[in-house]
Amino acid sequence: MMRKLKLIWDFRGPDALKIAEHHEIHLKDYIKLEKLNLNITGFEAISEMHAIAFMVVAEEQMKPIRDALKPHRGQVYTE
Repeated sequence: MMRKLKLIWDFRGPDALKIAEHHEIHLKDYIKLEKLNLNITGFEAISEMHAIAFMVVAEEQMKPIRDALKPHRGQVYTE
């Protein structure tokens, strides 16, 4: 089974959660535009001043998506 990777964008500051929530909209738009077979995106508050937006991709899809969208970091995704 192919490993899945969680691409993560970090946002910090008092508006971090709002920005992460908005960023997820852009991730979904990108998935539609590129006709990608991806369905896991989201956003999450890490703390009051730190939030993330994320997209889960198959390892084989990661490089072109990483190069296009420039996530801040990534990790192996476990369901």
